[in-house]
Amino acid sequence: MARGLVGLICCFALTVVIFTDSTAAVTHTVGDTTGWTIPSSPEFYTDTWEDNKTFRIGDKLAFNWSGVHNVAQVSTEADYDNCNTAAARVLSSTSPFEFTLNTTGDHYFLCTVGTHCRSGQKLKVDVDTSTTTPTTPATPTTPGSPTNGTTTSSPTTPTTSTPANSSPSFAPLGALSAAMFALVLSSFM
Repeated sequence: MARGLVGLICCFALTVVIFTDSTAAVTHTVGDTTGWTIPSSPEFYTDTWEDNKTFRIGDKLAFNWSGVHNVAQVSTEADYDNCNTAAARVLSSTSPFEFTLNTTGDHYFLCTVGTHCRSGQKLKVDVDTSTTTPTTPATPTTPGSPTNGTTTSSPTTPTTSTPANSSPSFAPLGALSAAMFALVLSSFM
């Protein structure tokens, strides 16, 4: 009986560790130490900084800059590619600024100041669709702003649809936990 209880406790602890590690949101500092500025290479943000990063629902993009810049969002790849600042919705002109990724698919950010976008100050982020399901529209958040329970919703609609087989990132772990619990429980009988 004691051996079964120890097994049950170990399974529960393992489930908690797996669940905690797999659902933790990550804050990505855009440009790392370079920050959000006109880059030395026009491909810096999309081809250098964004490479080897995985973005998921709940992750945040932290935009930090000094000088005159802003963070704006466009909804189409064509507007992004052509630096169409007329189609852009400015999210913040104040640094620092955080943007929470709440939808899957592509998100397009750029700076609308002067020729900054054409000089490479733009970022395309693809939010991983393999382990998440969109819950609400993307929500910009500014650090230090009041947190009285209100949120600012983005009026934009995601440009991609959710695959039929996507599920919340914790759902497979819930099934795993249930299976592990049932296995341990059956050892008592």
